[in-house]
Amino acid sequence: MKITVNGAEHELEVEAEMPLLWALRDELNITGPKYGCGVAQCGACTVHVDGVAVRSCQIAVGDIDGGEVTTIEGLGTPEVMHIVQHAWVEHQVAQCGYCQSGQIMSAASLLEQNDAPTDDEIDAAMSANLCRCGTYPRIRAAIKSAAQKLQEA
Repeated sequence: MKITVNGAEHELEVEAEMPLLWALRDELNITGPKYGCGVAQCGACTVHVDGVAVRSCQIAVGDIDGGEVTTIEGLGTPEVMHIVQHAWVEHQVAQCGYCQSGQIMSAASLLEQNDAPTDDEIDAAMSANLCRCGTYPRIRAAIKSAAQKLQEA
């Protein structure tokens, strides 16, 4: 089956039922999406499939045959960061960092759909992303900062 990941097309010879997370990590060596829980409850594995944030531990590769996948590696680069990545650095969101790629992918998806979210909308959109370090206030501040920059652009 064929999938496009971060703009590059890949032919995978894997079982259609293989979770996308394992195809990304084990077959394509794309390690930004993390294994956290395996049951789509923590958000560490969040990626975009055709522009929509999904939990890669629970979507099968066969379900996205021909689809476009974007991981944290494809969102921006160190030289040209995505607006959400820049806000994360600016607000020093990461502590241990394990959950942050999933957090950023969920935040980017939120801002793609709503460039002026309220605190309640941010909390609702990010509620399925867990952070053991408890950086939720910094996450909200970074999202609000990115939203403000989007509105100014």
